[in-house]
Amino acid sequence: MAEEYAEPVERSPHARRNAIVIAVVLVLVAIAIWALTRSGGQQAGPGGGAAGAGAGGGAGARRGRPSATVGVAKVRPVDVPVTLSAIGTVQPIVAATVRPQLAGTLFTINFQEGQVVAKGQLLAQIDPRPYRLALAQAEANLARDEATLNLARTDLNRYRTLLAQDSIARQQVDTQAAAVKQAEGTVAADRASVGTAKLNLQYTSITAPVSGRVGLRQSDIGNYVTPGDATGIVVITQTSPIDVSFAVPQAELPRILARRGTGASIPVAATDQGGTTTLAQGQFLTFDNQIDATTGTVKAKARFPNPDGKLFPNQFVNVNLLVDTLKQAPTVPVTAVRHGPQGDFVFVLNADKTVKLTPIKTGPALGSNVAVLSGVAMGQTVITEGADNLDDGSKVALPGDAPPGGRRQNQGFFSRLFGGGSDATAGQGAGNRSGDGNSSGGERRRRRQADGQGG
Repeated sequence: MAEEYAEPVERSPHARRNAIVIAVVLVLVAIAIWALTRSGGQQAGPGGGAAGAGAGGGAGARRGRPSATVGVAKVRPVDVPVTLSAIGTVQPIVAATVRPQLAGTLFTINFQEGQVVAKGQLLAQIDPRPYRLALAQAEANLARDEATLNLARTDLNRYRTLLAQDSIARQQVDTQAAAVKQAEGTVAADRASVGTAKLNLQYTSITAPVSGRVGLRQSDIGNYVTPGDATGIVVITQTSPIDVSFAVPQAELPRILARRGTGASIPVAATDQGGTTTLAQGQFLTFDNQIDATTGTVKAKARFPNPDGKLFPNQFVNVNLLVDTLKQAPTVPVTAVRHGPQGDFVFVLNADKTVKLTPIKTGPALGSNVAVLSGVAMGQTVITEGADNLDDGSKVALPGDAPPGGRRQNQGFFSRLFGGGSDATAGQGAGNRSGDGNSSGGERRRRRQADGQGG
């Protein structure tokens, strides 16, 4: 009887392959964690443990820190306008409330609301019939009194002839002369009454006192209007040209007065409330004659042609006065200017790819650039992007520079670990070795099966 023995239980090829792959993955993960831990220790800040090795100074810590890629720009000379901004209110040069100059009933209204009218244009008509009758009566009184005057003058001439013949007393002549004077006064009064009646009749036609745009009418046909009406019939505003009033700080007065003293005009731009759209271009007009002691400002006016009517009465606008121009001033992008406890500063790029923290004094802005009054020189290079983590003396990299060497060293380490190949090559080699093991196991099973059949 053949001797029985227990055949050892072997793992399936699939299970052995999975075990080898899992082992390889665990080794790779362990190596990656070790590499990340080491690089993190080298990148620690001035207060970290890795920086403690360089406790002799902050420069050692910065040398251990990887270079940051930054954006740069040159300091360029640009003509920068110096402007003064204020909030203004649009005011028409003339805002006339059209009221009747005599009482009466409105017969007609001869304008459309919002219409542009010319000076002297007929706007409304008051019932003229009572005033025509008054004129006729005044003219009749004048004709009567003129006849009386002519008779008195004839009698006076007759009395003077009789006095020359010594036929009447001188007293009678003097009395007649006084009667002539009285008749002349009456005629003069009648002529004034006729003129008043004609004027009143003319006032029944209500005309535009100025050229401009009419508003909404305040009276309708058939209304009885008087000169004392508060609202009147309509309001006319003169919108071309038009003024904008605003307040100027008293500290800006010397600069504006100095520019006016040279005889140069001061351009003024009016923009909308958002400051994005320019509504009109005009010229500075004048100051008020005193400073407001409560606000420390002085009222001023600018005048705009406003032919297209973009400026509307009582509209709020932003006013920008061009008070000066900085010729060929050094300018940098706004993104290059940093703000700190000591004021504004920029990072200037040195020749050795390090940066220098440079305090500056900024001036007026022009679009996305800002003028620098002091601190930098023409042609210097400043950091515009990526400056959040920089310090004075930090090493930086520019766009287009070669990538840092740390990544290549890590790839070389994995290559040496797996025989010069990459991670994928190492994994492929592990897979091949797993396949070889599976092949040898299959060969042993075939030999055992052959021995059992032979027994």
